[in-house]
Amino acid sequence: MTSAAEGVVLEREFWTAWPSQEALSRSYRRSTHRWMSLVMRLLILAALFGGTFAQGGFATRHPVAVIASGLLAAGSVVVLVRCTLLNRVAYSVAILLLLLGGAFAARSVQMDFAATVLWCGSAVIGMQRLPLGVAVPLNGIALGAYAAFGTRHGGWATLLATLGLGLVGYVLRLDAESRGSMQRLLRQERAARVAEAETAALRERGRIAREIHDVLAHSLSAQLVHLEAARLLIERGGERDDVLERVVAARRMARQGLAETRQALSALRGEMTSAEEFLRELVESEGAGLQVEGDQRHLPAEAGQAVRRVAQEAMTNVRKHARGAKVAVRLQYHTKEVELEVRDFGGRPVDNSGSEPVDNELGVSGSGYGLLGMRERAELLGGTLEAGPVEEGFVVRLRVPA
Repeated sequence: MTSAAEGVVLEREFWTAWPSQEALSRSYRRSTHRWMSLVMRLLILAALFGGTFAQGGFATRHPVAVIASGLLAAGSVVVLVRCTLLNRVAYSVAILLLLLGGAFAARSVQMDFAATVLWCGSAVIGMQRLPLGVAVPLNGIALGAYAAFGTRHGGWATLLATLGLGLVGYVLRLDAESRGSMQRLLRQERAARVAEAETAALRERGRIAREIHDVLAHSLSAQLVHLEAARLLIERGGERDDVLERVVAARRMARQGLAETRQALSALRGEMTSAEEFLRELVESEGAGLQVEGDQRHLPAEAGQAVRRVAQEAMTNVRKHARGAKVAVRLQYHTKEVELEVRDFGGRPVDNSGSEPVDNELGVSGSGYGLLGMRERAELLGGTLEAGPVEEGFVVRLRVPA
């Protein structure tokens, strides 16, 4: 769409668009403001009756007709407000024309004060609540009648009063629109905060589910395997030492699972030690070396937990596949991510005897987590995990945003 066509569309919408529902309903008003608005309307109605009766003439001769006409006008305004809320332009215009007709009728029976109130009130309400394409002509009729019949002043005074009344309606319209827009923005902001809180809760639930799965599911399944093997050995009359070995292995897996569960709960409560302290304790127990590079900083919970899990799994793989090999652990802080590298030397030499590449499938290790599970964890965090043989052994490299 060209800029000229866009300008035409915007101009058309300017003249045909209704005020927003927030502006029409005044939903931004507090209860105090609503009570004040009601009191103001009652005072206007009282002033209408007081000014009309004070003027005398028809009002003093037919007071019942004056009161009934005033109540009819007030009821028409209430219906007009409802019609504008529903964006019913035909009904709204009809009611405004009825009010203008009532003003001319009041003028014909010498109730000039009532006629002036109806002319000015109709002009202001129309500018506030109707599309400008309809409000401006009606405003012209109402204020033209007021200028011609409703004031004794002439010339510039009448012109300024008429223009001032028209501007009052438009300014009230703009004020209601701005307040309505603010109300809409606040509502959207509250909805965004609720959605953000729900997303954070779902993310935390997912993290807890992954921890429970990583810590318990594989540990329990490994225990079941050992216990089932022990049962079969007992049923078949196996050696006592074989049965005992299976039971001891199951007990070891249970203890390991319990220790990992406690670590996971501490991590979820935010009570876990830093990743560096954990790695130092790990390498000391395994007799490995640790190198830390970059500007050290606190890692987010999920990134820190991924570093811990991958380091544990890599060490378990070394014990399983490269017992006795030298191990080097390197933790490097980058600008927007952290990198962990665990390398063993001499335990997993590269097989270059054939033309086919060495199978680099990441299986499940004895610890029960498996590098495949660690790779999935890294990808969920937007990172990567690479593992495979190198020239002098085997390397596991994790990179996650932090």
